[in-house]
Amino acid sequence: MLTIFKKIFTWWNKDTFGTRLKTILFGKLVGSDSNGNKYYESKNGKRWVIYSDEIDASKIPVEWYSWMHFTPNKIENNHEIKKYEWQKPHQSNLTGTNKAYYPNKNKDNVNNKKYKSWKSE
Repeated sequence: MLTIFKKIFTWWNKDTFGTRLKTILFGKLVGSDSNGNKYYESKNGKRWVIYSDEIDASKIPVEWYSWMHFTPNKIENNHEIKKYEWQKPHQSNLTGTNKAYYPNKNKDNVNNKKYKSWKSE
């Protein structure tokens, strides 16, 4: 019962009732990515994505990002591009999480500055 209310009243939990209805009536599934996001297009050319879990635009991989923004490239018709072994898999924005990048992860290096901060006395 709580899931139904989430679908109707909240937009940050996957898709809303209106988006689901629009997708059923007017959407044509174009494809999906490795994260489980599904990409749709209407007959008049509008494009949208239904996220697999929490809505976050940084979860769209590069090949689908260009498709969403109508950027012409060689991937337009083939969204499964060859990845090289040196390429890292796509990650969403990790800012504010425990996996966020911090330049000085060593706490010892944080205190060893090359300058002294100005302090008022």
